Amino acid sequence: MINNKIEFPNQTDFYQGKVRDVYSFGEHLLMIASDRISAFDVVLPRLIPFKGQVLNQLAEHFLKATADIVPNWLIATPAPNASFGLKCHAIPIEMVVRGYLVGHLWREYKAGKRSVCGVSLPDGLKENQKLPNPIITPTTKASEGHDEDISIQEIIQKGILSEEILVELCRISLALFDRGQEMANSKDLILVDTKYEFGIHNEKIMLMDEIHTPDSSRYFYKSSYDDLFKLGQPQKQLSKEFVREWLISNNFQGKENQQVPAISDEFVIQISERYILLYEEITGKKFIKEDLSKDLVNNIYQQISHYI
Repeated sequence: MINNKIEFPNQTDFYQGKVRDVYSFGEHLLMIASDRISAFDVVLPRLIPFKGQVLNQLAEHFLKATADIVPNWLIATPAPNASFGLKCHAIPIEMVVRGYLVGHLWREYKAGKRSVCGVSLPDGLKENQKLPNPIITPTTKASEGHDEDISIQEIIQKGILSEEILVELCRISLALFDRGQEMANSKDLILVDTKYEFGIHNEKIMLMDEIHTPDSSRYFYKSSYDDLFKLGQPQKQLSKEFVREWLISNNFQGKENQQVPAISDEFVIQISERYILLYEEITGKKFIKEDLSKDLVNNIYQQISHYI
């Protein structure tokens, strides 16, 4: 696993995100998915073994499976935790699609809000309840700190995006979510919610980054959903939400003056196993841990050298 900054020949720029290291080569990007993990927009102090590989290979799986809906940035995956593709002009909005009342949406609803991102919600809903139809609750994309909820109307009023582009982003996002739900259902899973990031390349909308991974999405087990919901019990799920719940139970939500609680070796292993389990559940494939003895850096460069 590559978790340190690399110096590649012909490299033109470098950017370190919360969990990814992004290398520029002119009109192309190389994204290394590290084993860092973030929650509440804070990078936690422990690395999670094989997390980067899981995210990268899941993203490749879903990008290929949705390329007929919208073109995406991916050209090649030169290593288990590396993706290489086109550099896009990022659209500064994340398109969050929600099919169930859970996570952030539930926390807002429980606090008394009945309108989130301009979407009205009726009284009487319960945690984990399926919404009548998937809804879109966009957020701003913050380079630092917290992303903020924003409504479709505010995006247009503030001139962030044109109405024409925003309408198309909504259409694409709902189509991607529908495809993701179909793929999840075939594996006895429910795609509960997710987020999509888009960019512009050659004046066309292009899907960027990862999709339908445990860092960007939440999954329930389909076979146990109805019984657990009727009993008012927590859903059995595959996502990063259990990390957030553990942090909340230890008095951390990324707020000012809050300290990240100590994370034990046992919990690190548990998180890693959850990521690997989701990969195997959603793809139906056995997860093969990368061979750490290989010269991954040289292998990556050799594979992308004819593009740059």
